[in-house]
Amino acid sequence: MTVHRFRAIALTATVLTTGAVGLAASPAQAQAVPCVQKIAVVNNGGFVINFQLTTRDGQLSAPTDNYPINQWRLVDLASTPFTEGIDVRPLVHAQAGDDVPGNVFVSYCSNGQTATYTASGTTLDYSVTLLT
Repeated sequence: MTVHRFRAIALTATVLTTGAVGLAASPAQAQAVPCVQKIAVVNNGGFVINFQLTTRDGQLSAPTDNYPINQWRLVDLASTPFTEGIDVRPLVHAQAGDDVPGNVFVSYCSNGQTATYTASGTTLDYSVTLLT
């Protein structure tokens, strides 16, 4: 079977199962899940951090204060210039280390809910992961 014929069969199957021709929304067009009002970052690394919130197009919020291991900070999106519906994630800065973005975006909804990320590792090799 040729590649072209295989693609035609796959497209036909898509039309039959969905009833429509089209492509799924790209991640930049779809609203991220979960939808939250607050973002928290727990410092589980052996270093001092602060964080800002960043959008898909690179807008940044004001940074939090610096805080050590076993502490956390919370940013209420209502106190930022961001509008509801925008996707955000934390951008964590380790003192004397790297800047690392959160692994996934979440959407801003005025609902009182909180997305919690953890920063774990060392100053030059750490991750920022959304808890599920």
